[in-house]
Amino acid sequence: MSNQTFILILSGIIGILSGLAAVILKQGVHAIQKFLTEDFYTEYANFMYIIYPLIGISAAYLVGKYIFKDYGGHGIPDILFTISKKQSIIARVKTYSRVFTSSLTVGFGGSVGLEAPMLVTGSAIGSNVGSLVHLNAKKRTLLIGCGAAAAISSIFGAPIGGVIFAIEVILMEISTASFIPLLIATVTGSLTSMVLIGKDSVFNFKLTESFQASHMPYYLLLGIVCGLVSVYFSVAVKRTEDLMDGLESQILRILYGGAILGIIVFFFPPIYGEGYDTLNMLIDGNSNQILERSPFFSVLESPYLIIIFLTLIILVKPIASALTLSAGGSGGIFAPSLYAGGLVGFVFAYSNNQLGLHLPLPLAHFTLVAMCGVMAGVQHSPLSAIFLIAEITGGYELFVPLMFVSAISYITKTSYQKDSLYMTQLKEKGRQLPESQDQELLDLISISHVIEKDLLPIHPDSKLKDLIGLVKISKRNIFPVVDDQKSLRGIITLDDIRDIMFDREKQDTVLVRQLMHSPPEILLATENMQKAMEKFEQSGAWNLPVIEDGKYFGFVSKSRIFNAYRKKLIKQKEG
Repeated sequence: MSNQTFILILSGIIGILSGLAAVILKQGVHAIQKFLTEDFYTEYANFMYIIYPLIGISAAYLVGKYIFKDYGGHGIPDILFTISKKQSIIARVKTYSRVFTSSLTVGFGGSVGLEAPMLVTGSAIGSNVGSLVHLNAKKRTLLIGCGAAAAISSIFGAPIGGVIFAIEVILMEISTASFIPLLIATVTGSLTSMVLIGKDSVFNFKLTESFQASHMPYYLLLGIVCGLVSVYFSVAVKRTEDLMDGLESQILRILYGGAILGIIVFFFPPIYGEGYDTLNMLIDGNSNQILERSPFFSVLESPYLIIIFLTLIILVKPIASALTLSAGGSGGIFAPSLYAGGLVGFVFAYSNNQLGLHLPLPLAHFTLVAMCGVMAGVQHSPLSAIFLIAEITGGYELFVPLMFVSAISYITKTSYQKDSLYMTQLKEKGRQLPESQDQELLDLISISHVIEKDLLPIHPDSKLKDLIGLVKISKRNIFPVVDDQKSLRGIITLDDIRDIMFDREKQDTVLVRQLMHSPPEILLATENMQKAMEKFEQSGAWNLPVIEDGKYFGFVSKSRIFNAYRKKLIKQKEG
């Protein structure tokens, strides 16, 4: 069969496997949460919530470390780094490890989402299927995108959202030929989930009110608020993780993280787990029920108390998510960003209605649109946010405010923070990702692969006549000046000696150290090719020396880099 047909068959298989994994993960979390919370008396349940997160995070960490050898942390940044730097090869253990560890983390109340672990699982399935049939890195990357798209499609029941997310976040480029496998994977993933557990949607409501253009000024303000909340969300997650990373041992991180998270859940029960039930409750008009399990507010019924309570949850949610992940739990910030956005939109519209301002605002509309806005800001994926929210809620008539708010939120967020939270986390670890296809190709070229060692070195104490002797046998016009310790002292070019090389007297009296000069730039063997090209551009040089561990290693030329780049480009096009 043709390569294209073979890829289509593989994408269908990956979609089915990802759908099965999504069903197992969702059902596992729901079973654990039902077992832990279903028959509790309200007055006692909160005290159990104090210890549940600690138990879940501890169990997830121990199982991940000692059984699967894969534990904790964010999933999507690691997938992006694997695609960029590791030839799209994902460890086989990730095809199932996150299903178990995430079930324990979220089932016991870890304040993270299932989407990122499911993305890791689907991506790992795609990568390993590709490796099993000996596909190249580019086709493995496409199958990773198929797994990620199928994961989103299966867990949300949103095939279009899955395709857009894979294109916008996972894959750097897309063509018609690679677009079709994504469609096949998302459809088979969604059908698998639908056949096994039915249309079990994350949000179980439908919009009844129509969009009104008169609300657009409010949506403009909501977009700005969502952008600012996105900035706060990213900063809160990063700073909390930095504080946790400062603890000396993993045991301390588990104890502190689990204990603090338990206390947070004790005061704010809606933070327990993913929190989608809370959003359903708010949009269904049952906002008073969110106070029922609170040990301090359950006897009070004040709309202003609801506003204060939800505002505090918005502020605490990113901290709770970061505590869960940095303590050793498994999950992601995908769901927390949606959750925080939903609360932002509800508080925005609910406050307006309680204060009796100019126009009454539909709570459901603003809740959904703000979910889109905060997701677009935190993850820098406005298109994914638009189609995902529209698809899982049936809110297609909200496309205008969804697009408008996501754009305003994204602009507001990027004016303060250029990078998404994923990119920020990678940069903090020294894992810079390419921003274009050119950078991606350059990153595939190692300095060690283009190093040239046919340049003849000369000692700084040598005489001009010794250098002339090298000129006679060398095919190059650059000579590195290297001392006894193999350290680069400078360079000499043929142009530097052209005027005096035939002067007999100077041949015996002039030393190399008198003629050498410093190179315009020096490359380090550990630098990537993107950095090397920046140095070439800044210096205007055509050849630059390379230093490794303080010793002279060789030279790199632009022509050699261009030749290597051309070969990589041809190979990629053929792939």
